[in-house]
Amino acid sequence: MDIWHIRGGRRLEGACFVQGSKNASLPIIAASIICPTRSELFNVPQLKDVDAALRILRHLGCSAEQRGGDVYIDSSGLSGSAIPHSLMEEMRSSVIFMGALLARCGEARLSLPGGCQLGRRPIDLHLSALKQLGAEIEEDGGEIICRAAKLQGTEITLPFPSVGATENAMLAACRAKGETVIRGAAREPEIVALQNYLREMGADIRGAGSGTVTVNGLRPEASVVQRIIPDRIVAATIACAAAATGGNVELRGVNPEQFSTVLHFLNQAGCDIISTNRSVRLLSDGRLHGVGEISTAPYPGFPTDAQPVLMAALLKAEGRTVITENIFENRYRQVPELCRLGADVTASGKTAEIWGVECLHGTALTATDLRGGAAMIVAGLAAEGETVICDDGHITRGYERFDMRLRSLGADIYLEY
Repeated sequence: MDIWHIRGGRRLEGACFVQGSKNASLPIIAASIICPTRSELFNVPQLKDVDAALRILRHLGCSAEQRGGDVYIDSSGLSGSAIPHSLMEEMRSSVIFMGALLARCGEARLSLPGGCQLGRRPIDLHLSALKQLGAEIEEDGGEIICRAAKLQGTEITLPFPSVGATENAMLAACRAKGETVIRGAAREPEIVALQNYLREMGADIRGAGSGTVTVNGLRPEASVVQRIIPDRIVAATIACAAAATGGNVELRGVNPEQFSTVLHFLNQAGCDIISTNRSVRLLSDGRLHGVGEISTAPYPGFPTDAQPVLMAALLKAEGRTVITENIFENRYRQVPELCRLGADVTASGKTAEIWGVECLHGTALTATDLRGGAAMIVAGLAAEGETVICDDGHITRGYERFDMRLRSLGADIYLEY
């Protein structure tokens, strides 16, 4: 059990670099097995999910280790295509190994993935895309078995721009015969990062970020070197913490376009935003105001992962904010805990309504999921007195040494393991 201790009311001030992206690292780690290749990955965050992904590689016979922010993988020794439930249940992103194993081995055996409990997160789109490429899929209890004697390029149209389904289709299509066109593809920066890695690996792939991705096979390279992009959700979280505490913080090494919708609403709330192509500086006097209506949507819309932390930043904002959650059906699990701090938030169905209060008071909270836990940290930093968050490892799945990063900006916070 992780226990976060926060004494709020301190202004965040200073500059920091943002960790590498978890959601870019995990599919790239999975992609490392689609052909026998040595991969050197830099700026990889040291997180539980990354450790789980590397343990999956080692279980499959690969060499995989992390030294600080660098990851070294040699997939030439791959000797299996089955991932046990004990490893699959540790993270949602483990499902991305399905397309990679199918591409390399012609078979993948795995169970339904784990991760945060945010409501129904079906993998039907993943399975449908792989079937269109020629895979036969059996479901035996909680196990999924994918087989394909030969993968054949085709046209795939996703009815919803699922990030995971897009990634699985991209990976499998790299070893398919002929051209594959993925329409309705997710457009997230992490999809572009995966495409860049696959290109370095020798894939003929283009279009990531546009909604239509085209793949024409792969001529394997012996080695790949790739730097992981900064984590846009961590950047958004720190920006929200600075806004809530009346801070003056510069985020270095980030691409502001990748979380521009979050910066837009923080600006509307009263923050000054100064951006370059590699940094963002946010200045806040702590006297925020409501921003009207926010709706989550696939990229480039407002990200569902940033919804809880922006909610936390607006708890003391004068006036009203209404959030509509269109991605996950159970993404307001943080609301009852935030109300324990004195927040005025009501949630019903897809909608949450926030009325700003004058003051928040620290208390004991329980983290509900990764981003909900991060929201509680943001709220705790803006509250008077001490906030204690009990967390069963959710937050450290996505935030690397987050207590140390916030302390470097002046926060009074520490993590007790």
